[in-house]
Amino acid sequence: MSEQKYSPELTVSLIEHTENNISDHRTKNLSISSEEGIASCKIVLATLNARFFHTSFGLRYLYANLNELQSCCEIKEFIIQTRAIDIVEEILSSKPSIVGFGVYIWNIVETTNVVNLLKVIAPEIKIILGGPEVSYETEQQSIVKCADYVLTGAADISFYQLCKDIINDNPPDKKILTSKPVALEDIALPYQYYTDEDLTHRLLYVEASRGCPFKCEFCLSSLDKSSVPFELSSFLEQMEILYNRGARNFKFIDRTFNLNINTTMQIMQFFLDKMSSDLYLHFEVVPDHLPRKLKELLTKFPEGSLQFEIGIQTFNTEVQTLINRKQNNSKSKENLIWLKDNTQAHIHADLIFGLPGETYDTFKDSFNELYHCRPHEIQMGILKRLKGSPIIRHTESFDLRFNPLPPFNILSTDRVSFSTMQRINRFARYWDMIGNSGRFKYALPHILSNKPFDDFMAITEWIFNKTGQIHNINLKKLFEFVSQSVEALFPEKHQLVISKLEEDYKASQLKSLFNGLKLYSSEDVILKKKNKSLKRQQQHMS
Repeated sequence: MSEQKYSPELTVSLIEHTENNISDHRTKNLSISSEEGIASCKIVLATLNARFFHTSFGLRYLYANLNELQSCCEIKEFIIQTRAIDIVEEILSSKPSIVGFGVYIWNIVETTNVVNLLKVIAPEIKIILGGPEVSYETEQQSIVKCADYVLTGAADISFYQLCKDIINDNPPDKKILTSKPVALEDIALPYQYYTDEDLTHRLLYVEASRGCPFKCEFCLSSLDKSSVPFELSSFLEQMEILYNRGARNFKFIDRTFNLNINTTMQIMQFFLDKMSSDLYLHFEVVPDHLPRKLKELLTKFPEGSLQFEIGIQTFNTEVQTLINRKQNNSKSKENLIWLKDNTQAHIHADLIFGLPGETYDTFKDSFNELYHCRPHEIQMGILKRLKGSPIIRHTESFDLRFNPLPPFNILSTDRVSFSTMQRINRFARYWDMIGNSGRFKYALPHILSNKPFDDFMAITEWIFNKTGQIHNINLKKLFEFVSQSVEALFPEKHQLVISKLEEDYKASQLKSLFNGLKLYSSEDVILKKKNKSLKRQQQHMS
């Protein structure tokens, strides 16, 4: 990623691709009766991404399948940190008559603000919502009340049809419309609509299949009946084009990439044949399904080229049964250890706290077991109530209490109190800063014992009691807190840990000297808080 700074919002105009990319077989029976209707219409496809380097895969699918309406459509992507009023101004600068929004759990609040503003300033604009966050429990949502239409389900084709009906003055007579299932071979692929800037500076999402055969109840993919692959030769042809255009950063969003091993092998070999120092591939894999021939292929990939996201979620067999998660725990652990010892892949493993039936102690056991499998990162997620996910069937029997506001995280269960949930939230945040960041890779193994969860929880509570913060701790100060917490909690390890912290500090390439850090509690000085409310006044007086 270049260090060049970019505007907080990105406007991607794709109109120039239109003439060359409308396939005849997709449009021969779909033309709009009035060319004047198309000429007078402007469609904006918009979404708010979590970060600048993300791209909206869904909007590009919608654009790819707009057929003759591509000539009057453009994509505008923003980030959630941008002010709603600035987003509205940018959208209105295109003078649209239809605006479609992709709505997700991470942008529902900000998108609601944007839609509300749009309807106040330009109520004549038809607003269409789509995406997983508005596809379930739709009528109860405030964002739906101020929109004109909502398309639930996969809207690759239904968005085009709705826009065509609106332009032809034949709009549907109801607000909420259910998208009909569409065969994958009938969907135009979106990859040509990644711009050159996307390829250079942003993460590219790709998918070789849709759906998931598993029924894990915390996940929306549990509603799928099966996993359906795209036609492989066409998919690889698109990957070839992207690669030749300069794409080197591919994130596969397939829920179970290694489900069909023959397909997996062909895709992996395709990229291995094109291996370069800057090629990076991200896959979500099933942990207990790594046959020998796939293992042999994985050993050939160089360092820095592979990341595997491996969902463990829990090793508690009772909880697994309760939420319909099928997982061979012993095989999963064996494969995790094998990947760490025999491949150069970066291993990102997931756990979820707050599942029905899980307790503090059983989750602790899962963390300890996973830690000893030695993944590079353990992502500790907190259970969220995704609209439509079957996990809510346990709400009453396990007293599941979810935050009514996004991200709809679990607050307590019959076995986990709110205060315990808060402790785990802090643990997860500090673990991300210390364990997952890679900043403490030399020191951490010498800090944690064979009971890593207990040790790190002690560090979590020491730092939180010291600072009262789980955010805005700079790296230099974090080094000091780690050293001081080890001195207080595990004094017999402190001198060895200091030597390892020095290695970590040098690897972090901070400008200040390690010898200047306050590594002992006795050296610590309570910092005086500045009165920020007087900052402007003090500027005038200086």
